Amino acid sequence: MVRHNKATAPAWLTPTEMKAWRNYIVASRRLLEALDLDLEEHDLSMSDYEILAQLSDAPERRMRMSELADIAMLSRSRLSHRMKVMEKAGWVKREACPVDKRGYFAVMTAKGWKAIVAAAPDHVASVRARFVDHLSKADQVALASIFEKVSSQLRKDVSENQ
Repeated sequence: MVRHNKATAPAWLTPTEMKAWRNYIVASRRLLEALDLDLEEHDLSMSDYEILAQLSDAPERRMRMSELADIAMLSRSRLSHRMKVMEKAGWVKREACPVDKRGYFAVMTAKGWKAIVAAAPDHVASVRARFVDHLSKADQVALASIFEKVSSQLRKDVSENQ
């Protein structure tokens, strides 16, 4: 955890830094809310969609639960909760790992495949309309670079604190 050194004055954000930070927070929350709303007609949340998308790209449409939690940026307890909901909907199932008796695989079902195939065109249209189409190619390159820097540092910070 990053903490302020109480022996020195806080390094308050400049007006430019504050504007960038606040605009990021507001835009990211609104974007995720809008993308979530656009998936409602498919009875999917963004978390559900992300889980199904990850599984759809995985070999045999299956992935270790721990790996899926890391990739989907969900805590293991949150993933477990989502899996229960998604199992009830028939989109996924859990299978015990034959090698590690404590481990489980998340496996996409045929119904889950149909759900993501149906939702994907609308989701991509939503991402385009709400995000990509408002950015120039240069903006896209800059954002990708910026968030790779931030993500890389955050991954480093997390691994150092484990």
